Amino acid sequence: MKATQRARLGITPAREEAEQAFLDAAERLLVSVGYANITTRRLADEAALNHGLVHYYFGSMQELLVQVLERFTGRLIARQRQMYAANVPFIEKWRTAMSYLEEDRASGYSKVFYELQALGWNDPEIRKRIVKVDQAWFGVVIEAMNKAVAEYGLDRAQFPIEAVAALVMTFNEGMHLRMLSGVRTGHSALLEWIDRWLAQLEKRKKRKRTA
Repeated sequence: MKATQRARLGITPAREEAEQAFLDAAERLLVSVGYANITTRRLADEAALNHGLVHYYFGSMQELLVQVLERFTGRLIARQRQMYAANVPFIEKWRTAMSYLEEDRASGYSKVFYELQALGWNDPEIRKRIVKVDQAWFGVVIEAMNKAVAEYGLDRAQFPIEAVAALVMTFNEGMHLRMLSGVRTGHSALLEWIDRWLAQLEKRKKRKRTA
């Protein structure tokens, strides 16, 4: 059950504070040691709370960890939507979005995402929740790519929105995964290549406006 759902059921401020402390602690541990090394007692020690409250509040360690990812994702999607809503050319939004690759690695989000994704490979219920997280991101990218195609007057038959969004999602996730493995070969070249293409589209857009 998500935090917003619990709030509607009248969760006390003290319990909400404790749950957030557990989520904060689990987020730190997922980044620093990974889910395989998180025990109930280790989590409770990190949160400075009684270990018996973990299962009492969340039902299971797995549920707590999934909520960590959902909460983290909610923060970043809010950031992403705000960025894409800015009244600036798409190329500027794209550059900002690409700068978030390094920011999200440093914050630990990519580690949390892949830790939970791996956990879901052997747990169908967790996998369903991971799919929902992925779909939330996909919705953001679909909206952004739809506006970009319109802004640059691209042929939607040649650049189908769903395919473009899937491509962007795939190479973003691929770069996050490679960065976690200490591999960055080709990343700069790929981003520079895309940036040059967008710069050409931006120039064409401006020429059309002045024509």
